[in-house]
Amino acid sequence: MFNRRDFLKSTGAASTFIAASGVTPGLLPAWAQSNGRADLSGINVLSGTEYDLHVGKKRVMIDGKPGNGVVVNDQLPAPLLRWKEGDDITLRVTNHLKVDTSIHWHGILLPFQMDGVPGVTFPGIKPGETFTYKFPVKQAGTYWYHSHSGLQEQSGHYGPIIIEPKNGYPQEFDREYVVVLSDWTFENPHRLFAKLKKMGHGYNFQQRDLAEFLSDVRKNGLGATMADRNMWGAMRMTPTDLSDVTGASYTYLINGHGPNDNWTGIFNPGERVRLRFINSSAMTIFNVRIPGLPMTVVQADGLDVKSVETDEFQMGVAETYDVIVEPKDQAYTLMCESIERAGFVRATLAPRAGMEAEVPPLRERPKLTMKDMGGMDHGDMDHGSMDHSSMTEMDHAAMGHTMPEPEPTVDHSTMDHSQMDHAAMGHTMPEPEPTVDHSTMDHSQMDHAAMGHTMPEPEPTVDHSTMDHSQMDHAAKGHDMSNMESMEMQAHNHRKDHGVVNTAMSPVSRLHEPGIGLENVPHRALTYMDLEALEMNPDMRAPEREMELHLTSNMERYMWSFDGIKFSEIKENIFFKKDERIRLTMVNDTMMPHPIHLHGMFFDVVTVEGSHFKPRKHTIIVKPGEKLSVDITADAIGDWAFHCHLMYHMHAGMFRVVSVRENLPNPHAHHNMGDMS
Repeated sequence: MFNRRDFLKSTGAASTFIAASGVTPGLLPAWAQSNGRADLSGINVLSGTEYDLHVGKKRVMIDGKPGNGVVVNDQLPAPLLRWKEGDDITLRVTNHLKVDTSIHWHGILLPFQMDGVPGVTFPGIKPGETFTYKFPVKQAGTYWYHSHSGLQEQSGHYGPIIIEPKNGYPQEFDREYVVVLSDWTFENPHRLFAKLKKMGHGYNFQQRDLAEFLSDVRKNGLGATMADRNMWGAMRMTPTDLSDVTGASYTYLINGHGPNDNWTGIFNPGERVRLRFINSSAMTIFNVRIPGLPMTVVQADGLDVKSVETDEFQMGVAETYDVIVEPKDQAYTLMCESIERAGFVRATLAPRAGMEAEVPPLRERPKLTMKDMGGMDHGDMDHGSMDHSSMTEMDHAAMGHTMPEPEPTVDHSTMDHSQMDHAAMGHTMPEPEPTVDHSTMDHSQMDHAAMGHTMPEPEPTVDHSTMDHSQMDHAAKGHDMSNMESMEMQAHNHRKDHGVVNTAMSPVSRLHEPGIGLENVPHRALTYMDLEALEMNPDMRAPEREMELHLTSNMERYMWSFDGIKFSEIKENIFFKKDERIRLTMVNDTMMPHPIHLHGMFFDVVTVEGSHFKPRKHTIIVKPGEKLSVDITADAIGDWAFHCHLMYHMHAGMFRVVSVRENLPNPHAHHNMGDMS
């Protein structure tokens, strides 16, 4: 048995040997090797303050099949780097590829010249060249590193980093394992990207089929079902479009092992085991659970949080979570499903090698709902032909409504809005036009509580054109309209052309939700609202200004951008003034979740306004139809990458550069936040 104390004693000698000899015992580093296949005592971790890393190509075996990998020191994943807070680190990275490469130290606070983003912070590492990274280690926690060149990350160019805290851990544990999640494709990543450009959902084979169509017809009627299909078609989406690249192409890995390998971590019953989950995937958001074993989350994105127990969490690409578990004398399955549930990877925690626990079956695929649309305006969508009765997936609960079940045969296409008395409803409405632009509606004035509406019971053949909403009594119907006053129509002061198919009319915060598909699981599922920083935030100032950024796309043409502009068309960076406190509000106008990452600085996620214990993250998932805010202290001068961490989205253009400068004006300032506490 090998525990954390043994590990710490032996890493120094082992790393010295490896550094001196340049020899690596095998393709997989020992920490990534399963107890069932290798002895963990064969330490293969790199620690200390000086490192030589060699980037090259190699034939690799993935779940029993050969492929071509981009490896570091002949390993996939790359070696575990173990640092100590307060040390000064030197890393010499030599490029043995025929193309440029780079290494970005994800989540690490360092001088921007060492951040490793070609074209932003340095020119990249040419073939045959060695680049030396030097920087002080200012923090502790679980992080990772990866290439920021081309699509190399997809082929294996990634590895974990653990930084030991200078003053010890706030939580005790007896043993630890690093759990690196990733996705592997045997296709050439550039060919894969080309396919996505031709057909954005070409890898989604979980589309609704004829059987589901017939089932919906029986349930909702032909008209409603056809209208539902037309609505999604107008968005160039289907409700099953949760991932661009799915298990149809991917083999999902834990520490380089596929599900058939069954990587196994051994423990002694009664031990507290720390699991350091790192999502190093190119494109896969995972749902992580260990059936029968609660997990206590103690760290998110490398920073300590107040302990919170959960049974499952959704993990965006590039996020890290440390959890502590206390397993009994039995085997457990680490079950990691891709968000669209087209595939999974599993591993085992067991007191003895060879033990396995039941592997739960993949759960039913989740589907996007009206909630994910955020009241989408679908551009050229023909609303006149819409049958609202088809919106069976609309989630009124999320809007604070308690609504009666919709009647399946109600045909709203006959609805005559011209007869609605909006003035009596407290609405501020523009003059009705034949093609109503909902984006101009001012719902902020809506006060349904005061509306005193009395709504007649809907009948299958009801003609809504004669409906008098002024008589609706929502209170009598048991409707909770308390949130309606806070609903505002979203402004879209950004480019809207062929690259922006949808815009969210009324996006809302979804920080209290656990993630798409986990809303109704029969156990606890972590939300961002559950996270609180263990220590008070280092900067407790109120934001001085606010800027808003929209996540935009045309899914069908695989165009991804911020504010409708892809990176290649950007003419100006985003500027932060040195040491200013800025509130960044992000609006997701797309129908997919995006893990958004800022280099060089952390987000203070605004879960509770005024809290000084906001969870601090380097990457945050912005759900479809969501509007959320993070506070940033611009204390790191330089140019920093800011992007979606779904690799092909970034590659397609969802990328910007944030420049932190001294004594620059605030060209984007438009909101005075001085009155905030």
